[in-house]
Amino acid sequence: MTDAETAPVETATPTADATVYPAKTPGTVRVATVNVNGIRAAYKRGMADWLAARDVDVLALQEVRAPDAIVRELIGAGWHIVHAEAEAKGRAGVAVVSRLEPTGTREHIGEDYFATAGRWVEADFEVGGETLTVVSAYVHSGEVGTPKQDDKYRFLDVMVQRMPQLRAEKDHVLITGDLNVCHTERDLKNWKPNHNKRAGVLDDEIAYFDRFFGEEIGYKDVARELSGDVDGPYSWWSWRGKAFDNNAGWRIDYHMATPGLLARAASVAVDRAPTYDTRFSDHAPVVVDYQF
Repeated sequence: MTDAETAPVETATPTADATVYPAKTPGTVRVATVNVNGIRAAYKRGMADWLAARDVDVLALQEVRAPDAIVRELIGAGWHIVHAEAEAKGRAGVAVVSRLEPTGTREHIGEDYFATAGRWVEADFEVGGETLTVVSAYVHSGEVGTPKQDDKYRFLDVMVQRMPQLRAEKDHVLITGDLNVCHTERDLKNWKPNHNKRAGVLDDEIAYFDRFFGEEIGYKDVARELSGDVDGPYSWWSWRGKAFDNNAGWRIDYHMATPGLLARAASVAVDRAPTYDTRFSDHAPVVVDYQF
């Protein structure tokens, strides 16, 4: 999500927290997704410390908002980077960053209207003799009654077409990213004041996710399946006020997996920063271990 707000100005890089993350077991592919809200700002706030500690194999990024050369400089050596940069400077941008070398890549969703939007990138990997396709997606935040909302619905319509195609072509498909829709009341702390009043909580948007996770398209919501019928776990909190401190969040960052891949999902974590001032983005990474 993009707030119509400015992130707090950092006077110094926050000290990295001392979180000790679980080690990977043999055969694990650890996949993380996070909207970085501008990769340059995220690195100034300590994202590199998180990435160094998290031992991810595949990292999906949204709202990169930087030229390709800067992305590669910040991420550093030892990574393969597939980056769909938005034509509009300082906007959108998605990437798949991996320790594994991709066997194939595609840098937009397949419709010319979105070809330079920086909102969809696909990377194929060979894992355990099977093909795993990972998508980093950034769905429009939208705004009720404006062309921004029209574009959001148009993009969701293309997703309705692309998701079954990928499922038919690949052994496993994982669509990750900031999808800017709360699917159920469990996904938003303040549901009643927002439902059908604000983009991201409209019944017309939710209907798409009913299709994504229903029999028609057949993907699975990994975090919900593993977490159960609980509030959240939220992944976005406004920079404003006390939203983060009060955990008044939104769950809008997803791992959407084909059923066979869900069966390989061993654990899910939302890497919520310990304090407001140690956040490197207004989103928290959603990390899932898949066992191959």
